[in-house]
Amino acid sequence: MTVKIFDTPEVQDFLNTVAGLDQDSGNERAKQILHRLLSDLYRLIDDYDVTPEEFWNAVSLLNALGHGTQFGLLAPGLGFDHYLDMRMDAQDEARGLAGGTPRTIEGPLYVAGAPEVHGRGRMDDGRDSDGETMWLTGQVRDTDGNPVAGAKVEVWHANSKGGYSFFDPTQSEYNLRRSIITDSQGRYAVRSIIPSGYGCPPDSPTQQLLDLLGRHGQRPAHIHYFISAPGYKHLTTQINLAGDPYTFDDFAYATREELVVPANRFEDQDAIARRELDGPFSEVTFDIELARTDDPELQHRHKRPRAKEDEQDQASQLAGTAKV
Repeated sequence: MTVKIFDTPEVQDFLNTVAGLDQDSGNERAKQILHRLLSDLYRLIDDYDVTPEEFWNAVSLLNALGHGTQFGLLAPGLGFDHYLDMRMDAQDEARGLAGGTPRTIEGPLYVAGAPEVHGRGRMDDGRDSDGETMWLTGQVRDTDGNPVAGAKVEVWHANSKGGYSFFDPTQSEYNLRRSIITDSQGRYAVRSIIPSGYGCPPDSPTQQLLDLLGRHGQRPAHIHYFISAPGYKHLTTQINLAGDPYTFDDFAYATREELVVPANRFEDQDAIARRELDGPFSEVTFDIELARTDDPELQHRHKRPRAKEDEQDQASQLAGTAKV
């Protein structure tokens, strides 16, 4: 039998108590947000007549997600990352900061502290026998077309099996991760390998939930970027390689038309010799436009938990203390 009790005074008073609204201590914003969240969930239980079995199955799934540290994987799959990008796009437009290369989601696999190279360098350790050689090149410019020298271009991507160093113990430290400082013409060029797309593990709690929604958990081949320079808005973005079967069907909703880039394959001996390579390679060119801003907050990536970033911050603080 279906009953509805959400709108009763007893339930509303109970919600206020659970959310701590009757307490003087605590964080007022946290209370208001939790009250709204609990209210929506309590109402959902009422509206959909959620059974105890369904509720505790959901709790079990959440426990499994936490145990496997998969909330960061599920969040983009449920559109949260893309929705936050949509909000930031709207905020930029309201500030008059429209223009430049579009942002898209960061994902959960950035690692701070990648080796720094100037102008050009190499990202892979040469151990991926299945990896096709890639030259990743481009130029950082402002929205007027002027080159931005000394911009920091942080790049990270998967190997030929879809794995990321640090999270994949079979790879060397910082494999396929670099921070590139652009040259006097704003250009960068690094040798790497073509990344593979990948999917959520088929037996994972993330895929279990996606199965309930009738959805796949596949991502296309893609390359992540942070780009920053003094006086410019920090850019978080990624490119999807054209031709991947999931380029326009990304479970994480990261694809934007302007960020789909071809990988042009070269097999002629002259091109191979100019690159000082032993065989065919592909070239991926991604030019970047940065929007100007005087707001120092917008010149840096937003704060969130990231691998090794806390260690890096602590080292910077210690270095600052030592100088004092």
